[in-house]
Amino acid sequence: MKVPASLKVRVLTALVILPATLAVVFLTPAWAFHLVVTVVLLVGSLEFRSLAGLTPAAGWGLFGLQAVILALLHLTWPWLRADAVLLLAVGCITWLLMMTRLSGYREGQGPDDAYRRLSFISALATITFCWIALVWLRERPQGALTVFLLLLVIWASDVGAYFAGSLFGKHKLAPAISPKKTWEGVFGGIVLAQAAAFLYTYAIAGLEVAPAAIAVMTLATTLTSIGGDLFISVHKRTVRLKDTGTLFPGHGGVLDRYDSLLAGSPFFALALGVLTL
Repeated sequence: MKVPASLKVRVLTALVILPATLAVVFLTPAWAFHLVVTVVLLVGSLEFRSLAGLTPAAGWGLFGLQAVILALLHLTWPWLRADAVLLLAVGCITWLLMMTRLSGYREGQGPDDAYRRLSFISALATITFCWIALVWLRERPQGALTVFLLLLVIWASDVGAYFAGSLFGKHKLAPAISPKKTWEGVFGGIVLAQAAAFLYTYAIAGLEVAPAAIAVMTLATTLTSIGGDLFISVHKRTVRLKDTGTLFPGHGGVLDRYDSLLAGSPFFALALGVLTL
C-alpha cells in the first residue's frame, strides 16, 4: 500500500519535533530553556494575529505588546517567582472565562469587532500564562522530569482520545467546533493519560508526588488541554483557517502543535503547586 505523501511529511516532522523538544527539556540550562520557550511562544503570538482577525497594524501591536510582556516577565522573574502559584491561579481563572466563548460559537459566524477585541486579550493571556507555567515548572526540583510529565500527559491524552474516538466514538463532544471529537474520546484520553502519568511518575522518573495529586493533576490537565484544542479550533473556524501557520510541515503552526499545552500547562502547574505545598 502506497503511503500518502502528506503522511510521510507529518511523520518526518514529528521525528524532528520530538527529539528537539526532549533536548530543550532535558539538556538546556534554565536560561536557554527560557529563551526557547519565549521564541516559540512569540511565534505563536504572530500566528494569533490571523486567528484574531486583526488588521496588520493591530496584529503587529499585539506582537509588540506580547514581546514587551515576556521581556518584563523575564526581567522581574527573580521576584515574581515567589508568587507564581498566585499568578497561575489568575491564569486558570482567566482560561475558564475564555473557555466560555466555546458555548457561544455558532457555525458559519465570522469575526466582528467584539471577536477581535476578545481575541486580542485572549492571545495575550494565553501566551503569558503558558510562559509562566513552563518556566516555573522547569525551575522546580526535578524540573525537567516534571515538564516531561506535563508533555507526556498531553501526548497520552491526545493518543487515547484519537484511538478511543476512532473505535468507539458515537457521541459528539462539540460538533460545530470539532466534528471528530467525541465523549468516548475524552474518556479514552483520560484513561491513557492517567496510566501514563502513574507509570512514568513511579516506575520511571521517581517523582516525589502523592498518587492523589498525580490523579488530580492529570485529570485537570487532560480536560483543559481538550478545551485549549477547542479554543484554537473556534478561532480557526471563525476566520476560515485550516492551520494557524506553516512552521511545522504537515502539522501546521505553533498553535496547531501546542494548543493543548497552552491551556493544560497553567492547570497542571497550579495543581502541582497547590497539592504539593
